[in-house]
Parts: sequence; structure tokens; C-alpha cells
Amino acid sequence: MRKKHIGSPKKIVIKIGTSLLISGDYALNRRFLKQMVEEVSRLRKKGKEVILVSSGAIGLGMSVLGYRKRPTLLPELQACAAIGQGKLVDAYELYFSKQQFHTAQVLLTRDDLMHRTRYLNARNTLYALLRCGVIPIINENDTVAVEEIKFGDNDTLSALVAGLVEADLLIILSDIEGFFVRDCQGRECLQTYVEEISRELCGHARGATSETSVGGMITKLEAIKMATASGTHAVIASGRRGRVIEDIVEGKEVGTFFLKRVKRLDAKKRWLAFGLSSKGTITVDEGAKEVLMRQGRSLLASGITGTNGSFRAGDCVSLVDRQGEEFAKGLSNYSSTEVLKIKGLKSSQIESVLGQNYFDEVIHRNNLVLL
Repeated sequence: MRKKHIGSPKKIVIKIGTSLLISGDYALNRRFLKQMVEEVSRLRKKGKEVILVSSGAIGLGMSVLGYRKRPTLLPELQACAAIGQGKLVDAYELYFSKQQFHTAQVLLTRDDLMHRTRYLNARNTLYALLRCGVIPIINENDTVAVEEIKFGDNDTLSALVAGLVEADLLIILSDIEGFFVRDCQGRECLQTYVEEISRELCGHARGATSETSVGGMITKLEAIKMATASGTHAVIASGRRGRVIEDIVEGKEVGTFFLKRVKRLDAKKRWLAFGLSSKGTITVDEGAKEVLMRQGRSLLASGITGTNGSFRAGDCVSLVDRQGEEFAKGLSNYSSTEVLKIKGLKSSQIESVLGQNYFDEVIHRNNLVLL
């Protein structure tokens, strides 16, 4: 079944976890790196386009500075990243050059993906590198990122990159075999195939366990939600298994396979859904939610019951129902103050309240994406 779904993926994003790259003595795991590079190189020689999202920079910096636990203060993390990023990319270039391939370091922050022009620039750069036969090595730009513009973990970054380049397959490699669920007797069973990431499924997820890692299975599931919604199949598997990448690409039953959503979001919708952070929320009634979900219409003031947070015209906001469940995101034509003044009104009444009718829609359907 998996082979039928995966087919022959052309563009592949692979996320490499810190636990694989960093050994027990906080040094680079060169044995794993050599094996992984050889696998990726064989895929490239078969015409596959591969992008690596690599953790490990902070871990390598921790080794140099003598840390035995991941620092909690942002400046200390940034210092570790500043030291480790150079060492990491040098190692990748060394091993890939032996296979006659070059690498390129690409450092991103969420801020790069929140601005439409920079989002497109990042995508065009990655496309150009792939056309040139270069293997992009992507990491979060930890040395300059502040909390407000951080991805927080490379699982999330890998999913966003998969959407950015319209990847066919996202592979998340870690030190675990895949996603496990507990049965009624408390036994853990590996799930080899997941069609939908439900709330019940998420209840089986666990956090990070390594001193050098961030997140855990919870963040992996959230990342895979993004990837599959963007039209990308995803697999979680153990990087400690020999030939794991090639086996996954060939459709073999390795790790846990997550089925993509049938219809891929277009580029702008992916940017709205996953590139932008919401500045606030707009609550709508059931009638408005139904129209948005079933008919693909714009959001009008008449269906709005309230707001939360402070946002300006043009900001990204989340749409929630009366139960607080987020179901859409979009760019608001009005500020939070203006929305509160016109909520529940007909479009023809906006001018009498605000003095001018800027738009009939609070969020136009072209600037709105259903989650």
C-alpha cells in the first residue's frame, strides 16, 4: 500500500535529528554522517532532489563550550549555535565532496517566511540550488533569532520547507522507530500507516528525552500535520537503521507513514496557513463557519461575534468558532478595534460606523485558508 502512495518521489526533504548527529560524548557522530551522506548521494545520482534540514549546531557548540545540559538562556543558545553551525556545515561539505557533490548552508528564521517577498526569495534560492545540483543544508538561524521569530524546533522547520518547495516526501529521522500507540493492555505498538492525525492519536505522543534535543513526538506530529496539509507524504523513522532513507523512498514498510491530504494547497495558501503567525483571533458564529467551510465564501462582519488580541489591518488572524476551535486563517482587512465596532453588522452599515467602507469583506476568500 505504501509503495502505491509514495510512488517515485522526485523532491525529498530529510530532517536529521540531533540525537543522530551528536554522539554520547557531545561530538559529531561521523559514522552516521558518512552513512547518511552516502545514501543521499545515491539518491541524487538517480535524479532525486534532496534538501536536508539538519539539527546539531547547538549540540556541537555545547561540546566546544563544555556544556553538559542544553542552555536555557537565549544568548547562551545563540553562542553555541554560532560555534556549532560552522563546524556542522564544514562536516557536511567534507563528506559530500567525497561523493562529488557540493552543499550550501541556508539559515532561516520564521520572520523570513512571514514576509511574502522573503518567502518567495527563500523558495527561489532553494530551487536555484537544486537546479545546480547542490544539496541545501537548512537550519534555523539561531545566532540572530529571538523568541518571537523562532520556529522552536527543526521538525516544524522541515515541514515548512517541505511546503515551501512543494516536496513529494518529508522524512523525519530520529532515534525512534516511528510513532507508537498504547493498546488497552498498556503495550506500545508501532503504527506503520496513519491516514489522519486525530486528537486521539496525538494523546499518545510524548515530549523530548535528550538533553540536546527540543520537542519530541508532539512537535513531530504538529509538523507532519503541516506537511500533509501542504500535500506532502511524511515518514518518521529511526536513522540508526541501515539504508533507512533509500528504503523509505522505495516504499518499503519502514517507520510510520503519514498520508498526505488529497489536494495540495497552492503556494499563497501554504504561506497563509503555515508561514504566518496569527496576531489575534476572530470568533465567528456557526452560520458564518458553515458558509466559509462549505461554500468557500469571504468572511463578512455580520458573522463575527468577537475578537481576541490586538491586530492591524493586513495582519494574519485565526478564525475560531464559539468553542474556541481554530478552523481557518487569513489576512484581515480591518484592525481589531475596527472589527469590534462592526461585528454583527451588514456590509452596508460599515461606512456609517467607521466613516468609510474600506472593504465589504473583513477577510476576502482569496486571503483565507481553511485548516
